[in-house]
Amino acid sequence: MTLLFKRMKQPVVLGCIVAAVLPAFVVPASGQKAFRLNHLVDSVLTAKYWRADIDTCYITRPRTKWTLMGRLNVSGARIKNEGMQHGQHFASELQADYKSTLCAGVSYLGMSASFALNPAKMLGKYRDYELNFRSYGKTFGYDIAYQDAHNFKGWHEAGGVRQDITTTEDMFKLRTLNVSAYYVFNHHRFSYPAALAHSYIQRRSAGSFLLAASGQGQHGEVKGEQTETGDGRQPMSFKLTNVAIGAGYAYNYVPGKEWLLHLSVLPTYIVYNKSTLTMSDTRIPLHHRFPDGIITTRAAVVKQFGSNKFAGISAVYNFTNIGDEESLAIRNQKWLTRIYFGFRL
Repeated sequence: MTLLFKRMKQPVVLGCIVAAVLPAFVVPASGQKAFRLNHLVDSVLTAKYWRADIDTCYITRPRTKWTLMGRLNVSGARIKNEGMQHGQHFASELQADYKSTLCAGVSYLGMSASFALNPAKMLGKYRDYELNFRSYGKTFGYDIAYQDAHNFKGWHEAGGVRQDITTTEDMFKLRTLNVSAYYVFNHHRFSYPAALAHSYIQRRSAGSFLLAASGQGQHGEVKGEQTETGDGRQPMSFKLTNVAIGAGYAYNYVPGKEWLLHLSVLPTYIVYNKSTLTMSDTRIPLHHRFPDGIITTRAAVVKQFGSNKFAGISAVYNFTNIGDEESLAIRNQKWLTRIYFGFRL
């Protein structure tokens, strides 16, 4: 018996060790499938990420897969009306309260997600609502901004009398949707995302002609208010629907190894318009004429710090002009500025 035990002792001990250690290194069947799927997805995304059709003398991909960013976003809007009613000239200008948000974002192989907080809204000091979607690709990209605003400050002038205006939620409502899209011709050497999304790096200066399309939908309403003397605020509402197409130019200037300056201007001309203004019971049509249009301007300054850190500021500005001052003209301005810092892993 002693001899048999001695002969069996080594294999048995070895088997016990293998049985104890193996579960720590072997993934269960379900986990193994998930691991293989994740590995496959990562391989496909990585291959697509590096397969970009670009001139690497001008544009390169970051060498890392992950990008983390922190941003401060500040946005604003302004609207101005000017025209004639009952033979009298009138004009008004209103500016919405500024919106400031703190944002954290993460990008993996060019795919991004972000989370934003508005401190003023959390404290109950900001009641307006705004939503922004932005996608900047090397060939195609777009900006979509929706704003539901109630709090404005400005002035109104009619018949030579001017008065200041401060609106509240129960007095004025303005809902605006702005859309701007572009197509880049020279995407082999010029990179929009290098300036605005940081999924590429611009190594040499380059520019490109662009095709552009823009659209705007807007609905505003001012509630009437009467006093005991019969005076008061007149009810007013207006609706705007515009579609515009055009072309523009963008340029990335690289003055040094660690700097990038970007500027693009995309003028588009309105090809479809359906807009009206109603004051009291009077309906004033908004006549479309050339060269009414929508202009979108983008600008950025980016500073690289070594190989994996960067900081900068970017801005998107939309200006819409439509109508005739002899009847009714409406001018809209919408802008968003971002100050950011990021690093790559």
